[in-house]
Amino acid sequence: MERLWAENRSTAEGNALHEKAHSGIGESRPGVRITRGLPVWSDKYGLRGFCDVVEIHRDGTLLPVEYKRGRPKAHRADEIQLCAQAISLEASFERTEGSIQTGYLFYGKQQRRTAVCFDTELRMLTLHVANQVRTMLEEGTTPSATYSPKLCDRCSMIQLCQPKSMRLKRGISNWFTKQLESQISNFKSKIP
Repeated sequence: MERLWAENRSTAEGNALHEKAHSGIGESRPGVRITRGLPVWSDKYGLRGFCDVVEIHRDGTLLPVEYKRGRPKAHRADEIQLCAQAISLEASFERTEGSIQTGYLFYGKQQRRTAVCFDTELRMLTLHVANQVRTMLEEGTTPSATYSPKLCDRCSMIQLCQPKSMRLKRGISNWFTKQLESQISNFKSKIP
């Protein structure tokens, strides 16, 4: 939404890991067709994106594979991203909702796949997060930044985000001020 980006070593390593996945060059192996950089969408849920890799098996099974530079995380963001891809793949390939039951996260640090089951709980969480993001985009708001040395100090965006000072810029006081200014502006526009 803010259209900001900054590079660092981690993002460069991630780009290198994704180079083949984003190439769009497919290949065939016995019993499976591999597509790369596949655009997918779900109009029903307002999702759009690209799958790093989709394996299309001879029996029709679709398996999305998302590449990540690091290792599995304590939160579920990677799983949510992959599940959104599965939901979009189902729509793009006109499959029944819930027909793609599994996908994989490939972590570069471990050099192996981690299976992700797209159960009802993860699907509901994914659609909930998608709705929250859509609301933020529509309202033009971003969440408050919370400084975490473990995460922030190695993030490429730290100079743009400035999480140590964001409390002043994005906190409840600022939100309230903006809401008040908006209400005053609307009120003034109705005065003849």
